[in-house]
Amino acid sequence: MQSDGLILFAHGARDPRWAVPFEAVAARLRAQRPQLQVQLAFLELMSPDLATAGAALAAAGCRRVQVLPMFLGTGGHLRRDLPPMVEQLRTTHPQVQWQLQAAVGEHPLVGEAMAAAALALLAHEGAASKGTS
Repeated sequence: MQSDGLILFAHGARDPRWAVPFEAVAARLRAQRPQLQVQLAFLELMSPDLATAGAALAAAGCRRVQVLPMFLGTGGHLRRDLPPMVEQLRTTHPQVQWQLQAAVGEHPLVGEAMAAAALALLAHEGAASKGTS
């Protein structure tokens, strides 16, 4: 069976709680698209790494995998480190089509969501301060 996969690629941190928001995004995706194979992968300090997540999707029968960097912008890691890692996936799993996407933070919807969150915070703070005057 041919299926699609998605790797949410994040930086990683020493504190395991740092991964909670990324795990929540993965859970939402799995709930909304049960047929989509979703894996988290991390650049450093956490596991799985990209090679391990990619191998899991290839073993699950994925033939097309999108790699979505969960970064706000394209910096050095996305310019220098990630492309060779994706190229290694292509070499190791040639039966899979690997497509590297732009940083999620560069998508217009993410900017809109961040602005909406900031406005909601301001509205909440404004309402709270009116209640205490």
